[in-house]
Order: sequence, then structure tokens, then C-alpha cells
Amino acid sequence: MLVHAHPDDETIGQGATMAGYVARGTQVTLVTCTLGEEGEVLVPELEHLASDRDDTLGQHRITELANAMKELGVTDHRFLGGPGRYRDSGMVWHEQGHATVGEDVKEGTFWRADLLEAAALLVEIIREVRPQVLVTYDEFGGYGHPDHIQAHRVATYGTALAAVASFRPDLGPAWDVTKVYWSAMSANRMREGLRALRAAGDLTSFEGMDPEGPLPAFMVSDDLLSAVVEADDFAEAKIRAMRAHATQIAVDGPFFALSDNLGNRVWGTEFFRLAKGRKGPTNADGLETDLFAGLS
Repeated sequence: MLVHAHPDDETIGQGATMAGYVARGTQVTLVTCTLGEEGEVLVPELEHLASDRDDTLGQHRITELANAMKELGVTDHRFLGGPGRYRDSGMVWHEQGHATVGEDVKEGTFWRADLLEAAALLVEIIREVRPQVLVTYDEFGGYGHPDHIQAHRVATYGTALAAVASFRPDLGPAWDVTKVYWSAMSANRMREGLRALRAAGDLTSFEGMDPEGPLPAFMVSDDLLSAVVEADDFAEAKIRAMRAHATQIAVDGPFFALSDNLGNRVWGTEFFRLAKGRKGPTNADGLETDLFAGLS
């Protein structure tokens, strides 16, 4: 099970992992917490969907998500509390370069959701699906987006509550998720990618990010990583799913040239930090290569 904030977060973060597990017959469930109503629209002819105009982007992104999941083979994808229960909270950029909460957060947004209420909605799904593994964000939401942080909180609290038999038995029998992972990006891998872009003459992608200098908070030091899923055979499916999120992801820029420079492992290799459970067998780098490692 994956718990994400907006449509497209799942594909960017774990698209190849999801497709790979579906292909081997593993049940994959995606829970998305908002419709992504506040997203920036990258398609000029669809700019009218934006929240400051027609405010219909969320409904459009339901279709984008469904199309992306078709590319990945995921058949069980749902919105927390149903489509539109919680609205995208939006974000602003902090002077230190990370996302943060804006001054005027609307009523009904995910950031302002009652934590127990939202967690209980997830408890019901966890007890229904009974996942062995759950993937979500770290406590900073990767880069500080309030909805990512809230998704982390809801997933963490919901996982804990789901295992308590006396908590809301009306939501189903208790279920203890064995392993919880936080999504991560390898700092070493990013440095490799930045060097490849520079070598290819691209000085505009990730401008201001020095491959030899400090990296943003969402880049995790490799000694803190716990697992890597190498699903390179599903990199093309991931890219197709990213294209399905057309209002949010531009796939024709120089950033996508990385796949030509470094191969499909740029898109097919995804990293994780183990937040709950016991680490299973690892490779020579000390990383699990299967999120179900150690589970029977």
C-alpha cells in the first residue's frame, strides 16, 4: 500500500516499483489524499482548469491518475475518504528553498484536516486490504509540502491505530502492517545525474544545484537508505504514467535526457528508508532489494 498526497506523486516516487510488483502478482493499493487542485497547470490549453480560474483541475486529475494507473497496472487506487474529501492545501516556497505552508490555507484542505478523523479513514482501508508493507513520505514530506507532511502523519497514525484491536472495531479486525518505508532519493545517484547533465552540456536543469555541493533535503545520504528496488524493466511504463499526468509533468525537457545519459536506471531504480519493521537480507551495499525482504 502506498499513501500519497496528490495524483502524480506516486508515479514520480514509486512508479517503477508499483509496476514491478503488479507484474509479479503482488496486490498494490494506492491511497491518494487530495485531488491536487492547487497544482500548476503546465499545458497552456488547459490553464483555465487552475484553482484561480475555473477551479476544475482536481476533477481533471482524477482522470490523469486513472490513466497513469492503467500504465502501471494498478487496479486498486482510491482517494482518502472519497474524491474531494480533502482539498489540496497548496504551498509557498520558503526563503531556504523548501516548500512550506502558505499564510492563507483554505477550509477543507488536507493540512487542516482533523488528524484522528483522517487516520480513521485510512485505518478502514488498511484493515480491509491488510497490507504487509506501506510506503509514504518522511516527516518532512520530502521537500516540505504541507500535504506531504500531513500524509506522513496520517499514514503513521493510521498504521498504529489499525493494529489496536480496541480502536474502532466497527472499521474491521485489527491489522498490524509489518513494514513501513519512507520514500527517498539517493544523494549519490543525484550527483551522478547532475554530473551527466553537465557533461552533456545542460547547464539549465537543476540550475544552482552543485553536484559537488550541498543538496536539497529530499536527497538522502546513502548511508541512511535501507532498500533499493531496481525495476529497470518497468522504467518505460513509469515514463508513460508520468506522461499521463500531463498537467503536472513535462516530459520533453532536458531533464528527461537523463534517461539517455544514464539509462533506464534513472527512472527504474527507486530508494526507500525503513521506518517500521525488521530489515531483511541485503545486497553488497547493505540495501534490501525487495520491500518484502524477510517476510514469509
